[in-house]
Amino acid sequence: MNPKISDFGMARLFALDETQGNTSRIAGTYGYMAPEYAMHGQFSVKSDVFSFGVLVLEIVSGEKNNCFRHGENIEDLLSNAWKNWQDGTTTNLIDPELKVGSGSMQDIIRCIHIGLLCVQENVTERPPMASVGLMLSNYSLTLPAPSEPAFFLHSSIDPEMPVLQKFDLGTTQSSQPKSKSENVSVNEVSITDVYPR
Repeated sequence: MNPKISDFGMARLFALDETQGNTSRIAGTYGYMAPEYAMHGQFSVKSDVFSFGVLVLEIVSGEKNNCFRHGENIEDLLSNAWKNWQDGTTTNLIDPELKVGSGSMQDIIRCIHIGLLCVQENVTERPPMASVGLMLSNYSLTLPAPSEPAFFLHSSIDPEMPVLQKFDLGTTQSSQPKSKSENVSVNEVSITDVYPR
């Protein structure tokens, strides 16, 4: 069985030759969307990397990416994962079912590390999906240290960026020259299989 992740509409925002742009047509679920996309309508190939990182952290922790009570504090998954990573208590994040299972603790911590790399606030520091696939399959690769993840409530994303509500609804502004739009998919679903070299 080979799991596949579908983008549920992001592919339709891109023209065939586009790799980034701005839009006011937001498609997705809050908590999984990259903050630069959800708040400012800026999308790129790294937007899906953020979503993938959230999914990895959810799978490993057994928690959804929403606010939950953690002792006296109310936290979200990304801030909880970052806090545990910084404190050296990463195993506190792991779902108790996984701790009992047959998985290697080292493999699970590596998945958390990769998840944190994918949800970094700085878009340019997020790895491309091809590299993520390589990181997951090649344990001899040394992973870089992650930087602080993007938080919706605490973010240093440029406050001078126009907020989404300032865009005209239904417009798309691209950083690439516009070409005649072609249908990318017959059934409006895009599925990508990533095979590392």
